[in-house]
Amino acid sequence: MQQKIIILDFGSQTTQLIGRRVRELDTFCEILPYNKFPKDDPSVIGVILSGSPYSVHDPEAFKVDLSQFVGRLPVLGICYGAQFISHTLGGKVEKADSREYGRAHLTTVDISNALFKGFERNSQVWMSHGDTITAIPEGFKCIASTDDVKYAAYAADADRLWAVQFHPEVFHTVQGSLLLKNFVVDICGSKQDWSAASFVDTTVAELKKEIGDDKVILGLSGGVDSSVAAVLLNKAIGSNLTCIFVDHGMLRKNEFRDVMHDYECQGLNVVGVDASGKFFSDLAGVTDPEQKRKIIGRDFVEVFNAEAKKITGAKWLAQGTIYPDRIESLNITGKVIKSHHNVGGLPKEMHLQLCEPLKWLFKDEVRRVGRQMGMPEHLITRHPFPGPGLAVRILGDITPERVRILQDADDIYIRGLREYKIKLSGEEARKVLAAGVPARMNDGEIEVSLYDQVWQAGAVLLSTVRSVGVMGDERTYEHPVALRAVTSTDAMTADWAHLPYDFMAKVSNEIINKVKGVNRVCYDISSKPPSTIEWE
Repeated sequence: MQQKIIILDFGSQTTQLIGRRVRELDTFCEILPYNKFPKDDPSVIGVILSGSPYSVHDPEAFKVDLSQFVGRLPVLGICYGAQFISHTLGGKVEKADSREYGRAHLTTVDISNALFKGFERNSQVWMSHGDTITAIPEGFKCIASTDDVKYAAYAADADRLWAVQFHPEVFHTVQGSLLLKNFVVDICGSKQDWSAASFVDTTVAELKKEIGDDKVILGLSGGVDSSVAAVLLNKAIGSNLTCIFVDHGMLRKNEFRDVMHDYECQGLNVVGVDASGKFFSDLAGVTDPEQKRKIIGRDFVEVFNAEAKKITGAKWLAQGTIYPDRIESLNITGKVIKSHHNVGGLPKEMHLQLCEPLKWLFKDEVRRVGRQMGMPEHLITRHPFPGPGLAVRILGDITPERVRILQDADDIYIRGLREYKIKLSGEEARKVLAAGVPARMNDGEIEVSLYDQVWQAGAVLLSTVRSVGVMGDERTYEHPVALRAVTSTDAMTADWAHLPYDFMAKVSNEIINKVKGVNRVCYDISSKPPSTIEWE
């Protein structure tokens, strides 16, 4: 039976990060709405209560019946979770004189307590709350304080209950991973048997049992998630899997050809469909970004369904849905806040059952699974790419010529990122190696490509804008191209990547000299929020 930690989500922006940190401890966890605790699940070994945007005193604040697990399982409350426990069990939570936000240091810490085993004196933590605990319930004891927060952490060892007002899941809490390890491994007793290898073995066996001899259809995009899902299914059911890869004409340069080759080398049964003529025809003259997306989505479903109907006897539709897709698509009250291309049901006329072999994985875990199955590194590390493709990176209407210009510029940019090498050492090098990126340590340093240091990158064609330039003795009046590169962990927030100046100069010169129709290159230095990663 697979052990698991239950994380009850009270609406914090960092709930997913808690989940990622627990998974990094080779321990399975499940993030559930605050009011959906599984009462009779013997696989649960511990419970974590997340933070929340609410105060415990707000009338609409989320509440949970603590008796479902307190006294039965080890419990860790984080921020709002800590305040809710204190407020509910007889302590006192009051509005702080000023919002306690940012770095703080534990001036006192009880290192004899299991939660703080191995902690250093004056360890840095990250606070983010407007209320503060001014009294803890009877029978509890304070186990950590800062200069401003007396009850930075408290515990009731007899009830196996711990609570911290800081956020151990964030990077700025220096020993946060150690605290979570102390809770998950030492206190809850995790066997740490959740790994890429165990996931592959277990999932392949489950797919064989569930699907049997049925036929499955999978829509491929060329991205990491659908590719890993395809290889995993192929290991389970072989030729009973048929993959469909639709070219809408707005993929990257030579991408349809290259990806088809990669899939064939992986032994996948792939049907490639060039439907670019239909997409270009239906997009002619359309400039509104949302309308572009709707047309591309509609056409894709039509093309995919037409191909799927040719596969007789298919009973399943497989998708590369991953865990964050499912978490993002429902808020903690169950209302849809973001529609996702992999979530929300199937076209009724297809009459197919849904198969989502990656539905419990985070993105970094998907990549580990891909490496475990021997997939080529360039497929595993491929940046996220929008479903509508370059259509949301071309301002104005879409034409084959504009797509050609952007493909050429984008190709120079992406190849440049892959070829430019940087050296990392210390903590930065350790993180890259821990993520499974192939790299060799030499004198304490590793060398990786700039591409692997960026979450997502691409070029944008400002086709509604023209700028004056000079090439040779001639005046030009052509389009600018904007380059975009961001760093992120989950795309919910992103910062613009600080690319080296020599790299930017080389790429800019090469695009202007080689791409007909472009005479100016700019770099987008806006972060998300307030800007989005894509321009449309």
